[in-house]
Amino acid sequence: MFPQQWSSPCGNQCTNKYAALMQIPWRVFCKKGCNCDGDTWEDCLGECNEICYKDPVLKDQQWSAYIDRSPGADTYSAECFHACVAGCGYKFGIPTKTVDEVHPNRPPKPCIESKPPHPSLPSSLIDQILTGEDLPCTSA
Repeated sequence: MFPQQWSSPCGNQCTNKYAALMQIPWRVFCKKGCNCDGDTWEDCLGECNEICYKDPVLKDQQWSAYIDRSPGADTYSAECFHACVAGCGYKFGIPTKTVDEVHPNRPPKPCIESKPPHPSLPSSLIDQILTGEDLPCTSA
């Protein structure tokens, strides 16, 4: 048995696509797409969404997303998703053009509103604080 026969043809395609040493994590996620449990292209895409994007591990406990093992950062999650979708494409014989056009089915993250800066104290109040007669005259 030759090394090329040790993995599935789908896994070999992932290895060839992500051959560079810096792309090893993406090769792994591509192979996860090859090995997904779904029987259809849509099922496989759903699994890629679950694998690559952080979701709460405990129902209705948003904080538990931090213990999810997905890549985390938006750019890493997007790279993971595209690698996984490539594996799904290899598995189901989907044309490369179609695979490249797939985008994650994720709701956008809520915008974090920036708070206005604290207004500075009026100069008259600062003067009162610095020159107030209520300051004790004793030293420590």
